[in-house]
Amino acid sequence: MQTASTNIGERMGRSQELSDSKRGPVIGGHLCNKSIRDISWLLNIPRSTVSGIISKWKQLGTTATQPPSGRPRHMTERGQRMLKRTVRRSRQLSAESIAKDLQTWCGLQMSPTTVRRELHGMGFPWPSSCIQAFHHQVQCKVSDAVV
Repeated sequence: MQTASTNIGERMGRSQELSDSKRGPVIGGHLCNKSIRDISWLLNIPRSTVSGIISKWKQLGTTATQPPSGRPRHMTERGQRMLKRTVRRSRQLSAESIAKDLQTWCGLQMSPTTVRRELHGMGFPWPSSCIQAFHHQVQCKVSDAVV
């Protein structure tokens, strides 16, 4: 016999997605006018899960898993590893040259803007030479405006 603490421990946290074979009885119980609490107790599924399955079935007419929303990522994990390796080897490369290298090595077609965005997401700062050039341009503009 299970104690209440082990039963609660089994239910806490996120678990695997429910299979279609377990979603069917939830809908069957709902159609037989069983309460959410009763269905949850009978099938040993959390009440929130039972409620979610029923509301999804009412809205969409199906309990099948829907495809994820949003645009798919342009770069794969393999491409990100290659990008990271390339930048670690030589931090002085421009985004344009990195994009060309990735295209020749692994066939990834991407713009320099995407390369910069991915590097920023990985936590790579701008190369110091770019920062120095930017500050130099700002100082030149300020000194021209003062004169």
